[in-house]
Amino acid sequence: MRHLTLMRHAKAKQPSGDMTDHQRPLNKRGVRQAEAMAHVLQRWQALEGKMCVSTAVRTRQTFDVIEAQHLERKLDSHVLLDDALYTFEGEALLEWLKALPTSIERVLLIGHNPALVELAHWLNEEAPTSLPTGSVLHFTLPDTPWHALEKGSAELAGGLMPETASYALFKRRAAEPPSTNSDTASRLHEALTYQFERVKALKPGVMAGVDPEFLHQYRVSLRRSRAMLESLRAITKVPGLKKRLKQLKQHASATSDLRDLDVFLEELNHTEPPLSASAQQRLRQWLQDCQRAEHTALCQQLNAPGYLEALEEWQRWLVSETCEQALATLSSKRIQAVLDERLVRHHEDVAALSLDSPDEAFHELRKGVKRIRYLADLHPTTSKALLAGLKQRQRLLGGHQDLCVRQAWLEAFNVSKEGTPEERQECARWQAALEAQKQTLRKKVLALKPLASG
Repeated sequence: MRHLTLMRHAKAKQPSGDMTDHQRPLNKRGVRQAEAMAHVLQRWQALEGKMCVSTAVRTRQTFDVIEAQHLERKLDSHVLLDDALYTFEGEALLEWLKALPTSIERVLLIGHNPALVELAHWLNEEAPTSLPTGSVLHFTLPDTPWHALEKGSAELAGGLMPETASYALFKRRAAEPPSTNSDTASRLHEALTYQFERVKALKPGVMAGVDPEFLHQYRVSLRRSRAMLESLRAITKVPGLKKRLKQLKQHASATSDLRDLDVFLEELNHTEPPLSASAQQRLRQWLQDCQRAEHTALCQQLNAPGYLEALEEWQRWLVSETCEQALATLSSKRIQAVLDERLVRHHEDVAALSLDSPDEAFHELRKGVKRIRYLADLHPTTSKALLAGLKQRQRLLGGHQDLCVRQAWLEAFNVSKEGTPEERQECARWQAALEAQKQTLRKKVLALKPLASG
């Protein structure tokens, strides 16, 4: 099987003065696009074969930025700069492709539109009709000589835009949060609609799985929606709302293990764990295998008919008369009453804790703080002191939860018996050491003072 990856150059400046099209350099956004796509190309093994680049400045700079992201391997010795790739005609690109030596099995081509789109459609008529700057398409082809390629013989194995590979790029073009100047009912409806649209918009990035921040923001939107609807349910009876809440909880729960793995692996990348090099490598590889399995399972769920139907039901409910009537009963006074009630319950929960309380009790406290904060964010007159106090508690309890997660995955690694007995003993010692850190955080939680809602 042969592999062909087509990449359009990243965003370039418009020509000015005597500058020719060939001389156009990347702009700042183009540099960020190329940086983001370097990780995609690495994951797809596109940098392991022959890399062929148009001689235009913007394509060469796209490659240079990609190379700079992979300092452990010198790529320029494997790159071919070819004037023939500075073309906007698909037929010319196809002719160039068919002239490749049979010995080459994997090709990355960085070029220009519309030539790339025309070639992609010749290879597979289901290929996208557009290829934005910085985007890539990955094709698998029959194991026949390049000159024997036939129309429609390629399989489209994948395609990504920079905005689905990098949350930072996605965020720059995402819709702005709604204004908080409207009345209570309108403000809540706008907030619910905004979070619903966020869930839909974040899904491609979640499924791409390149930047874990997409998954984190996806979970935030689900939880914010659930917290707002739970508050609505606490104020008034709403037909069908219980089902919506159950669906939101299921969607969020399906992402929990993957998010925990993302956080643990990120921690391993930035903090030296108390493990030998062999134990670190074995643990990291096992966690990455678990991460891939969890991501595959999540993608299957996100593409399942039941998930898509639930989204459609959610959207219909948001524009229904039932939703409108329920929101009409809201007022700042009622939201404040729910907020006060939850703060009282939170303070009672803190007072009931001890250093010997189970981890689950601290976990439930953390989830409760998040719901209070989402509700406080929605209330227009919430004091800055309350919001700051809630955020501080979230960080404290989140740190405790992260330690619990690491312990759980270390225990799972040992149970799997993937490592040697010595490596498993190292992980067990680390697992025990984390308990002391948890006790330190527990003392800080128990020392928390009550928060004022006003």
